[in-house]
Amino acid sequence: MDQLTVTSTGWNPNYLPQNVAEDTGLFAEQGLQVIRRPQDPWEGVLTDLASGEADVALGGLWVPAMYHGTARDLVAVGQLNGRYAQAIVTRAGSGEFDWSWLRGKTMVVPGAGGTAGYTFIAGLMREAGVDPAATRFVRDLSTEMLTELFEGGLGDALLANLVTGADLQHRGVGVMSLLLADVGGPIPNSVYYVRRDRLDELSDRLGRFLTAVQGAMNQLVNTQADDLTKLALTLFPDVDPAVLRTVTGHLLSTRTWESVRIDRAAYDRWIAFQYDVPLLRAPIPYDGLVDTRAMDVADPIMESPASS
Repeated sequence: MDQLTVTSTGWNPNYLPQNVAEDTGLFAEQGLQVIRRPQDPWEGVLTDLASGEADVALGGLWVPAMYHGTARDLVAVGQLNGRYAQAIVTRAGSGEFDWSWLRGKTMVVPGAGGTAGYTFIAGLMREAGVDPAATRFVRDLSTEMLTELFEGGLGDALLANLVTGADLQHRGVGVMSLLLADVGGPIPNSVYYVRRDRLDELSDRLGRFLTAVQGAMNQLVNTQADDLTKLALTLFPDVDPAVLRTVTGHLLSTRTWESVRIDRAAYDRWIAFQYDVPLLRAPIPYDGLVDTRAMDVADPIMESPASS
């Protein structure tokens, strides 16, 4: 049995296909023992990769993109989430939401786990013809702190992960007015990435790993939300079951878990958003940041082509 250690930027319900691959024996069928190392704060994934404590990191594509061209040479090898699985929460009674509604208002965007939230929202606003500069953004603090402040009256809207958003909605504090996975389209949101100098060494294990993850995704397509909620409860026992039921239902309906393949068009769009912020010094071609070998191994078991 070969071992593969995956360090990750925390652990949340949108990472469930990896749990399914483990719990249903798909990793074992591929001759793999997969070890999870969730990190808090998230920057621990970089230390894990640098030291060799972990082989693979799971997190935002913006991290290897931002480091591209530096001594910390990282390359994406597949994706776990092909949608941005978060929601915009407004206060009850705010009315129908669209991007123009944010003009002159205050948007609360947690950022302690990274900058993807603001980057994606700003990109979607520009696509809709709305200048992000017309909105006041409160950023860079933790989800817990900014959610508490939003409940206390700060801001007109909050970017929330699905668990936080569903919890606020179930408690009557706010309304999930917009699911970004619905309106945002395909993007390589949560990806697996490795040190480029270890690609050859890891290639065989990565191919088997993504094959198992793709198999789990295929299983989830036919999973009822209640069954997925039961699995999620074993991993997140402190979360209200009604909240998890809402979360898993959204994850299934928005095609967050469709394919391990990083789609080129989705990649190009996400990179453009990052360049506009600007996180990047220049746009990075797909082949400069993505190695397809492990995805190519997983291809034969995909039920349908990746969205484009």
